[in-house]
Amino acid sequence: MAEMADSVGSAGGRSQLTFEDDFDGDALDLSVWVPHYLPAWSSRAETAADYEIRDSCLRLRIRPDHGLWLPDLHPTPLRVSGIQSGNFSGPVGSTIGQQPFVAGQIVAEEQDTLWGWTPSSGFLEMRARAAISPRSMVAWWMVGLEQIPEQSAEICVAEIFGGAVEQGVSAAVGCGLHPFRDPRISEDFAAPRVAIDVAEFHDYAVDWTDERVTFFVDGEAIRSCERPPTYPMQMMIAVFDFADRSVGGDDDLVPELVVDWIRGYDRRPLP
Repeated sequence: MAEMADSVGSAGGRSQLTFEDDFDGDALDLSVWVPHYLPAWSSRAETAADYEIRDSCLRLRIRPDHGLWLPDLHPTPLRVSGIQSGNFSGPVGSTIGQQPFVAGQIVAEEQDTLWGWTPSSGFLEMRARAAISPRSMVAWWMVGLEQIPEQSAEICVAEIFGGAVEQGVSAAVGCGLHPFRDPRISEDFAAPRVAIDVAEFHDYAVDWTDERVTFFVDGEAIRSCERPPTYPMQMMIAVFDFADRSVGGDDDLVPELVVDWIRGYDRRPLP
């Protein structure tokens, strides 16, 4: 279950655990998570995640009958199964919403406001594994709440495309900053290759301060970026399927992201 605590510092220099979800219960904690992907631009019904909580893990998947996301608007066929730790929008017909991907995008379904876990700094980590093919991707990223439109930047902690995976050997792990509508943030994104088998559990993490963000895989720093956003951000965790990247004979594949736990600390934990 998800647990949150006040960040009050800690004795002996050790960091304070401020959030943890180990998915030990039998249901997703809906006081923290919204099991939809950007529903304001479509609807809750059309953006519902295909997921289950089993064996103390969150399992996000895309089965063959999973519908397309915004098929009349998205430029390529896209299927998504994801959860997010915040949600809001303006009224139907407004342009007030999160992560619009076209200019002037219109809210199709007004959303209830929920701020589950929305930190503005800290050491954040997630333990996860993935089953993906060249047509799929898994990702964990954070986005500004966008109540103020300029507070829209993204911190991408880990983005792994199946086409950039050498099975059982290595993977390109995308991480960095995207400014979107925040003029104070500079684009700074790369995908260093890391010697991991993505089908096995690994720890993906970010150390986030006002000065920089440093990204880690299994405790090893892989890159850092200066001058990140410093406003509250919500978690986005999802698996994606891109039908136009099919190599043939793969329509029955089920991409999956399995999350063992996700945690936040007020600063990087000491060894």
